Amino acid sequence: MENEMQQRSVLSSSGRPTGQFRNTAYMINESRAHFDAAHAAGLMAVHGRSMIGRAFALGNGPLDGRSQVIDFARCSYLGLDNHPLIVAGAIEAIEAHGSLHWSCARTRLNFDLLADLEAILSEMFCARVLAFSTVMLANQGAMPLLASGQLTGGRKPLVVFDRIAHISLAYHKPVIADETRVETIAHNDLEALERLCRKHTMVAYVCDGVYSMGGNSPIKELRQLQERYGLFLYIDDAHGISLFGRQGEGFARSQFPEVMGDRTIIAASLAKGFGASGGMLMLGTVSHEDLFRRYSIPYAFSVAPNLAAVGAALGSCKIHRSAELGERQNRLAQRIKVFDRRVTTAEKGNSFPIRMIGIGSEAKAIAIARELLDAGFYTLVTFFPTVAREKAGIRVCITADHEVRDIERLCDCILARVPDTTAVASALP
Repeated sequence: MENEMQQRSVLSSSGRPTGQFRNTAYMINESRAHFDAAHAAGLMAVHGRSMIGRAFALGNGPLDGRSQVIDFARCSYLGLDNHPLIVAGAIEAIEAHGSLHWSCARTRLNFDLLADLEAILSEMFCARVLAFSTVMLANQGAMPLLASGQLTGGRKPLVVFDRIAHISLAYHKPVIADETRVETIAHNDLEALERLCRKHTMVAYVCDGVYSMGGNSPIKELRQLQERYGLFLYIDDAHGISLFGRQGEGFARSQFPEVMGDRTIIAASLAKGFGASGGMLMLGTVSHEDLFRRYSIPYAFSVAPNLAAVGAALGSCKIHRSAELGERQNRLAQRIKVFDRRVTTAEKGNSFPIRMIGIGSEAKAIAIARELLDAGFYTLVTFFPTVAREKAGIRVCITADHEVRDIERLCDCILARVPDTTAVASALP
């Protein structure tokens, strides 16, 4: 959490504050012991081989003798990451070109299949869609343009971050601060955001749609502020894409009108729920699209998605435009309910597939995660800097491909180790 990562700012020789938005040494010093313990427990840098459904063979080397584990860590919420259409799409794209990657700036030369992908995504999501190799790179390309004022009529905005915005967003604060003022407000603090909107003529708000450690942004209320004050919204919906909407528009996009307009950008993942690889930006205007295709740094400098990623995404588009998408969305919703009937968390009752088991002690969380792995379940132990100190926990990612019996067995294992599991939100303030 950002406040935990910062020390008091000091002035550099130029008179500018240092450590205001980044303090890497402090973060490493505070977290190193927990990372060492998690690695020693075999919970990080894990290797495996995909099996059927959510199972994987733990370890590397010959498959004979490897233990089989049920994965509750991956974010393929619809279970698409090993779908035959997606795998076939990746292979077909490589075979069609006889190549994996062209080492050339996208401002000069692009795969024809990438143009096809962006056109299909634009039609599916009623936006001007640009694909990137990762969501992190999509955000990296967007943040300087947002700070410059080129997306807001030439006026540099006050850029306001939600305090627990994902690191792929918060990482870029120093770059933004080099051009314009940056503020950070408490999580989902709409009153603070509205005060800033009243005080400043141009405000841009940066947040997640669905947060990686549970919960969501209040999109309806943010849209009201947008209509009232002209607020620019930059929403990273990496964890919400594909889970909602007739064609998988996602949590954020499905709550905006058909025409997004010039005050909204939505970033999203082509991995996670989408099941392929890469990231994308949904833009609302042709002028914004032209700006990004010329001046987004990751777009310009040889980081286009490779052909396997493009082909896989094209395969996923076929699923998104079929009845199978709705079937998988429904199956995911049912499995979330199975978990919620057994284990109480802060997220109980919401429609998102992320559940946080609040533990508190980092050492205890690591020990419990190891016990769950020994029982055949790989979950994600979380601790500072992902969450606040002494707010460690275990993240469980539920997917449409999980067998009900495996979810129930995991719940039994959790309750045996955390019998007083209650609504302790390890990622929230």
